[in-house]
Amino acid sequence: MPKAAALEGDYDFIIVGAGSAGCVLANRLSADTSKRVLILEAGGRDNWIWYHIPVGYLFAIGNPRSDWMFKTEAVPGLNGRALNYPRGKVIGGSSSINAMIYMRGQAADYDHWRQLGLNGWGWSDVLHAYKKHEHHFLGDSEHHATGGEWRVEHPRVRWDLLDAFRTAAEQYGIKRIVDFNTGDNEGSAPYHVNQKRGRRWSAARGFLKPVLNRPNLRLETECLVERVLFDGKRAVGVRFRQGGAVREARCRGEVILAAGSIGSIQTLLLSGVGPARHLGELGIPIVLDKPGVGENLQDHLQLRTIYKVTGAKTLNVDYHSHIGFARMLMDYALFRRGPLTMAPSQLGIFTRSDAKRERANIQYHVQPLSLDRFGEPLHTFPAFTASVTNVHPTSRGHIRLKSADPADKPAIQPNYLATDEDRRVAADSLRVTRRIVSQPALRPFSPVELLPGDQVRDDDEAALVKAAGDVGTTIFHPVGTAKMGLPSDPMAVVDERLRVLGLEGLRVIDASVMPTITSGNTNSPTMMIAEKGAGMVIEDARSR
Repeated sequence: MPKAAALEGDYDFIIVGAGSAGCVLANRLSADTSKRVLILEAGGRDNWIWYHIPVGYLFAIGNPRSDWMFKTEAVPGLNGRALNYPRGKVIGGSSSINAMIYMRGQAADYDHWRQLGLNGWGWSDVLHAYKKHEHHFLGDSEHHATGGEWRVEHPRVRWDLLDAFRTAAEQYGIKRIVDFNTGDNEGSAPYHVNQKRGRRWSAARGFLKPVLNRPNLRLETECLVERVLFDGKRAVGVRFRQGGAVREARCRGEVILAAGSIGSIQTLLLSGVGPARHLGELGIPIVLDKPGVGENLQDHLQLRTIYKVTGAKTLNVDYHSHIGFARMLMDYALFRRGPLTMAPSQLGIFTRSDAKRERANIQYHVQPLSLDRFGEPLHTFPAFTASVTNVHPTSRGHIRLKSADPADKPAIQPNYLATDEDRRVAADSLRVTRRIVSQPALRPFSPVELLPGDQVRDDDEAALVKAAGDVGTTIFHPVGTAKMGLPSDPMAVVDERLRVLGLEGLRVIDASVMPTITSGNTNSPTMMIAEKGAGMVIEDARSR
């Protein structure tokens, strides 16, 4: 093993990952000028135009410059298909390439965490953390705040077709609401977006870049962390590769893993923290046998139904038209409005897959566009996509190493549609979609179902489940692989203060600590976790 060059001096906090969580942590922990903070990012700087123009997700996802290009193992529930599994490869992490949708989830999500024994994680507890860093266009209220770093704005584009879809949903029985983020998100509304005057507002823009001038904060990019360094059971630093050299950084306080539900797990396993049998097979020295590391993977599977339409304006046509694209560029350059400002999904709907549900359990992302998969061109004909997601999946997957080489991508098995419950919800979701589309409001556009196709009948449960496996894909919300839990839970990885159980000086603060997935998009919940986690780190440092 090559000798490592040391970064000068000791740090109070070393943060691994400058993504959504890491940027918040760097901002909060470096506010105390007496503390030295080092943040290591495996990706690069956000110096590419498509990180900042909202529609740039079409070019960033599936591009090795901006995406880690992970791929899942073959998934039995998807009829043996393997999926591309995008993750942001840049400061800001996935907030630099994602859908920009501001979504907290449901109050019941967090109250469930508290019921699991995780004190301080109920809805009333997390609401304070959300509001602490929020700057919301709706202003100060019981639910929202202004003055924070995380910008939330109303979308700057509208589509007649989506207005008609919302009316169709109302005709089906789904109420209109103004705000998904009050604790109960059942209903339909335009998605609120993380933008500032028509530009993407990533975690890097909001939290990290404004404080990089602090002399006690150091950012290093293109750093592939090989492992956490331990002195016995205490984390004392990290070893990483940068520019072909092997380097080490030492820490007198805490090492904080904030590299996400894939990256943080890979680092833990490479560091000898994880299932002993798995580590032993790869010849990795065991620091702590922790069977829950990499288990409990949860993700939202979107079923992408596509309908061809007539007489409707959609992004597909302008995307392929030189005149149409030029018009969009002009609208954006002069007014910061129009299609180039749009998130991947503009209209949101939360409803129930069947009447017996206690709360909304499916979410729609409705888009005035269609394509085979993200990273590929839009279709040449006018169409819309109504992606429907089970926000309370019961299937659980895992992440494992393929080798002891940090440069090797891990094995990701989401295990979608592995339970009878998830298969039943999938079939019902496709039925609900068809009932909405059949309402009078959409008839003027003569929608024709392309995916999964009308050859799949509503009364054929097995065919609907197979169709769900054919059209289903990730909506990019992996969580839970280092879950919070009580010390009595053998599968728990961190405690309620996000400290790795059985070790000292090591925390995980990102989406991987969620015990169960939140009801909706997971980026802002990840940043809430970082806000609360930073407060815990600061409190514990003062008490030492």
